[in-house]
Amino acid sequence: MLTISDKKTLREQLVEWHQVGESVALVPTMGNLHKGHMSLVQLAAEHAERVVVSVFVNPTQFGEGEDFNSYPRTPEKDARQLKRAGVDVLFAPTVEEVYPFGLENTTRVSVPGLSEILCGEHRPGHFDGVTSVVMRLLNMVSPNFAVFGQKDYQQLVILRRMAAELHMHTKLLAGPTLRDEAGLAMSSRNQYLSDSEMLSAPLLYATLSDAREKLLAGGADIAAIEKAAVKALAAGGFEPDYFSVRRAGDLSQPEKAGGNLVIMAAAQLGNARLIDNVLVET
Repeated sequence: MLTISDKKTLREQLVEWHQVGESVALVPTMGNLHKGHMSLVQLAAEHAERVVVSVFVNPTQFGEGEDFNSYPRTPEKDARQLKRAGVDVLFAPTVEEVYPFGLENTTRVSVPGLSEILCGEHRPGHFDGVTSVVMRLLNMVSPNFAVFGQKDYQQLVILRRMAAELHMHTKLLAGPTLRDEAGLAMSSRNQYLSDSEMLSAPLLYATLSDAREKLLAGGADIAAIEKAAVKALAAGGFEPDYFSVRRAGDLSQPEKAGGNLVIMAAAQLGNARLIDNVLVET
């Protein structure tokens, strides 16, 4: 496995692969890799001859008071995992490499409408940071495929809209959410949870699953289902930001249950902000 930190060296390697007709898949990450990330690496390897994994903690997607400085960084461990998985390139650029003109007046990519709702309402500017860095990574790697996790469902929908609207040639692939035995979605931020909070955390997925069962059973009062879920989470020690039933394709609010839906939730538990979702095909 090659470890590369600058785009010039990366492009030289990419040219070699493209000249012999090999396809490339990119898995963008912020490091601190876990089994969920590695499942995305496996999905990438199933679609392309060459796999590039980027590790970059992107400062522009963190808001004031968020955990950029304390975000867990484990570069040596990450490299060992990626090497064992057969990854071809670990791309670990510096902030200066990604944002060569500085962070203050950097060019931003924004997807209006989708970026201001749900998590965007509670984390203003977050998704502008995500789309801006993903566009840069896609331009630097020029992959045939890019792989993202379904756990960050709003992010996935936003990136799909960006790719379609900007006529990008890269095909976006979605990997399913990996969970522990109790149902908690794997996340780097789970390590912020105390032992007692780890016991409470699976309630988020359980509440999502309960709401899904209600919809599948013919529950038509979406507002009542959402309200009951928020109450259940609060009773379990969470501080919910939202619990919302949306159309899976565009995150619009359905007037009634039916079609392809996604139930999305975000809630604070101790020092960890947890997000999760379940899909519903009624």
